[in-house]
Amino acid sequence: MKIYTKTGDKGQTSLIGGTRVPKYHLRIEAYGTVDELNSYIGLIGSQQINEEDGKVLKEIQDRLFTVGSSLASDPERSRKKIPDLLASDISFLEERINKMNENLPVLKHFILPGGNTVSSFAHLARCVCRRTERLVVELSENSYVDQNVTIYLNRLSDFLFVLARKLSYDAGAKENIWEPRM
Repeated sequence: MKIYTKTGDKGQTSLIGGTRVPKYHLRIEAYGTVDELNSYIGLIGSQQINEEDGKVLKEIQDRLFTVGSSLASDPERSRKKIPDLLASDISFLEERINKMNENLPVLKHFILPGGNTVSSFAHLARCVCRRTERLVVELSENSYVDQNVTIYLNRLSDFLFVLARKLSYDAGAKENIWEPRM
């Protein structure tokens, strides 16, 4: 199988369903940013983290492929069956957030990104997730986007924030508390 097709050499690409769009199209930007997010989550999972966190991240990566498939489909033309993002996928994130929060100190301050390397990677992923969410919300104003996609991305950014705190806590690293200059 050839990895290159040459069909995108002139700056166009195809959505699922066959519609050709410019590579800068908002739908392409949205699912491309999902791919970037997925790569950061893979980076976190490649670090020395506990096995349970690794399994959760792998599950999230799988769901992000579902999100990407949804965003890569032309809602007007695609007849191809793609996986659905379910309300239970959102609940899964909420349950994981709640479980992680049980062992963390109560949050009383804003936290500056950092703490240690793996926590910093989680903060980077959170930022990419927020950018993805902004793109998807913009896309949804002019084109169909499954509302579970937007909700999932919103919850995932919360998950990544709490994960960053947990990873820092697990490593015994001190959180960087923001102390505003007054």
